[in-house]
Amino acid sequence: MVIFNEKMAGSYDEWFQTSAGRYIDRREKEFILSLVAPKEGERLLDVGCGTGDHLLFFRRNGCDVTGLEPSSSMLDIARKKLGQRAELRMGKAEDLPFSDNEFDIVTIITSLEFMDDCEKAVCEAIRVCRGRVFIGVLNKYSIIGTQRKVKGIFSQSTYNRARFFGIGEMKYMVRKALGTTDIRWGSVIFLPLGCYSSAVGLEEIIPVNRNPFGAFLGLSFPVVFIHKTIQDVIKSSVMVEAKGGRKAPSAVREIKK
Repeated sequence: MVIFNEKMAGSYDEWFQTSAGRYIDRREKEFILSLVAPKEGERLLDVGCGTGDHLLFFRRNGCDVTGLEPSSSMLDIARKKLGQRAELRMGKAEDLPFSDNEFDIVTIITSLEFMDDCEKAVCEAIRVCRGRVFIGVLNKYSIIGTQRKVKGIFSQSTYNRARFFGIGEMKYMVRKALGTTDIRWGSVIFLPLGCYSSAVGLEEIIPVNRNPFGAFLGLSFPVVFIHKTIQDVIKSSVMVEAKGGRKAPSAVREIKK
């Protein structure tokens, strides 16, 4: 796992102050909103919340937000942005410190790339969700993805340690964890990075839905709420006489609604 230090955390936020950064950020957030469709009062967990930029975005869209992040430097910046308006915790995506079905929405936005066990992180996101999950990743089949890989050959970059994804392996990962489910997906940011300082007209007319070539690839899918009835709450069997003089064991039933 890549843990962002103070310098890396600061440069992450500084990029969004450039003209290209502001445009790309707005474009990605519009896309995220179209797939997540948050409702007023929904509980949202952002896994790998970084400096809290997306938490602030979802908060402004009416959500009650919680963020989890392994980097203390990132969390320090997030706390300055959000104050008491978000619950922030340090932790790993592969072992979320939350109960089953706790959140209406769970998001993983450009953080899966830096995790040790991506499949475990996706399974954990599904476990704590009772509504829908959104995953946004860096697309290895995009122009910008190629640019970043080439740049990493000649100089040290955060992206040297990132794992890029394609839509095929993302779908496989989700369905391996959840089975057959309805996946909505698409992508944005199709042009080379240098184009976003001025010429953005072309970007606006390229279809987004089910387009596999944008630099930011996103998908969302529903999660079925699971009711769990636990009869041995104190972890010991209730001694009930059964036929033949044997004891009837306690049981845990899972009923999918």
